[in-house]
Amino acid sequence: MLNRLFSIYMWLYYSLLFIVFFVLIFLTFLLTFPFDPYRRIPNRVLSWMAWCMMHPSPSWQIQIENTELLNKKNPTIYVCNHESFLDIPLIYQLPIRMKWVVKHSMTYIPIMGWMVRLTGHLTINRSKKSALKKLNNLVQPLKSGIPVMLFPEGTRSLDGRLQPFKNGAFLLAMEHGFPIQPLVIEGAFEVLRSGSSLFQPKAYFRLRVLPSIDSKKFDSMSELKQTVQRNMSDALTELESAL
Repeated sequence: MLNRLFSIYMWLYYSLLFIVFFVLIFLTFLLTFPFDPYRRIPNRVLSWMAWCMMHPSPSWQIQIENTELLNKKNPTIYVCNHESFLDIPLIYQLPIRMKWVVKHSMTYIPIMGWMVRLTGHLTINRSKKSALKKLNNLVQPLKSGIPVMLFPEGTRSLDGRLQPFKNGAFLLAMEHGFPIQPLVIEGAFEVLRSGSSLFQPKAYFRLRVLPSIDSKKFDSMSELKQTVQRNMSDALTELESAL
C-alpha cells in the first residue's frame, strides 16, 4: 500500500516537473539557439530537472564516488550500465554536462521526446544499419569539448545484471582515439524496475566513476570492449558485496 501511494505521488510530481521544465527549456532554446549550436544552455536547464527528479524525498539517498577521476580535459566517451529510467537523472548529478545517445523511440513520447530534441541529444534507431554511421555525428561535439554518454547494453536490464555490450561506443573510440570512461550504477534497478510503474519509497543509489581507459593502447575494438565490460562487472560486484 505504501509503495502504491508513494508511486502515485512520484508520477504526479514527475508530471509537474516535466511540464514546468519543458516550458523553461523551450524558452531557453528560443533565446539561445542562434549562438548555442550544441544546446549547452538548454541541457544545463535539463540538469536542474534531473536534480529535482533525484530528490523527491529525504528517504532517497545518493552516493557518488571518485568524481576526481572524471576526464574533463580530453574529449571523452562515457559508458554506464543501464538499470532503470532513473539512470539518466542520476548521471546528471555528476559535475559535467554530456551529449546523450538515446533510442529514437523516445522522441515519440510527448514532452519527454520534445525535450530530447530541444536539448540537442542524439537519437538513433538501433534496428537500422545506419545507426553506427549516425554515431559519427558525435565526433565534432567531442572535438569541441562536449563529452558523450552511451549505454553500451543498448537498453535497460530486465534482471539488474550487466548485459552484453553493443559495439558503437568502442568503434567510435577506436576510430578517433577518444578515451572511454566507465561509470557504474547500483541501486536504481531496485527502486524502479524496467516495465514497472511502482517506485520504492526508500532508495540508496550509488554511482561510481572508474578510471579512464585510453583506446589508443588497444589493438582491436573487441579487446577494448572486453576490458571495459570486465572493469564495470568487477566494480558492480564490489558495490553489491558492500551492501
